[in-house]
Amino acid sequence: MAEPEKNTEIRELDPRSLRGLAHPLRMQLLDALRRFGPATASQLADRLGESSGATSYHLRQLAAHGFVEDAPEHGKGRERWWKAVHVGTRMTSELIHDPDPTVRGAVESMLHMMADQHTSELNTFLGTRYQLPEEWRDAADMSGWRLSITPEQARELSERLMEVIESYKRDMPGERGPGERAFRVQLHAFPRTDEEDSK
Repeated sequence: MAEPEKNTEIRELDPRSLRGLAHPLRMQLLDALRRFGPATASQLADRLGESSGATSYHLRQLAAHGFVEDAPEHGKGRERWWKAVHVGTRMTSELIHDPDPTVRGAVESMLHMMADQHTSELNTFLGTRYQLPEEWRDAADMSGWRLSITPEQARELSERLMEVIESYKRDMPGERGPGERAFRVQLHAFPRTDEEDSK
């Protein structure tokens, strides 16, 4: 599979940083900072329904691994503000297939937490979609297909879909033009293991 072009806005995970991020609350904290901007541990605790002690501890852990940093331009007095360092993270094929059992365990934890997050986001949309204007409800999609293809074709399909999605991304994340709103795209593409022809 062709490796995507290097992007300094995307943090490429290594075994150490992966273990530092593979925790449900840390992933939620990082996601909140990326989506809503700089915040204090107390503000994040209120948003996520956690204690400020827990959010403060895990923010410091994220900072130790280079995912977040101080945002002193937002601080007032003794308040400590945090901001995300990168707009996204990425796991390489080498990391996913690392032979070290502890790294593989962290990869598995991370992937399952990502799947849980995707499911939660989709369920939230389904439960609140009638709060959206009709044109946005009509623009949403939830589809699935069963294909019979080779591994090479599967990789090509994923790469082409990624190219289409990337073509809609802005140079400056967070900027919005007239009529635009945040729009979540999730891509799940995987071989079935419960089909007769997989044996």
